[in-house]
Amino acid sequence: MLKLYGGARSRASIVQWYLEELAIPYEFVLLDMATGEHLQPEFLAINPIGKVPALVDGDLKLWESGAILLYLAEKYDQPVSIEQRAEYAQWVLFANATLGPGIFIEASREKEMPRLFKPLNDRLSNHLYLLSDTFTVADVAVGSMLAYMPLMLKIDFAGYPAIQAYLQRITEREGFRNSIGKR
Repeated sequence: MLKLYGGARSRASIVQWYLEELAIPYEFVLLDMATGEHLQPEFLAINPIGKVPALVDGDLKLWESGAILLYLAEKYDQPVSIEQRAEYAQWVLFANATLGPGIFIEASREKEMPRLFKPLNDRLSNHLYLLSDTFTVADVAVGSMLAYMPLMLKIDFAGYPAIQAYLQRITEREGFRNSIGKR
């Protein structure tokens, strides 16, 4: 059985959301970050960086939320082509390397919001989800970042109605409600 390690209010909930969507059995191991449980030798053997999330699947020990999402997509969601895998990777990397830092880092937020939100809004104006009308790992990665923004930064996406509608769709999903929505 897969083991997902996380802490309260960590990116582990993003991976947990995808596991819920895939309906894969897993064990969630909640580490007490305040007491330094993530810095103990047992966890450092899984992730020597001492950060969460981390996933154990048999002998595989994997960390970094984006890498875990892509692994799960490849193993359980089975993209059919190299092009589809590349699109998944593009959006997962966009979420972690561009969207998250662009909005969550205060110094860049005002400049980056229109640069990032307008193309997203345009894309979502023509699709229910990022890649089409089918929910994918790309929606978990990007959708989780967007879902955190109103909670953590009080961003309301005024002027971006397609993003607002998208957020409504994804936050109503059972997988979301059983993971990020519980926090």
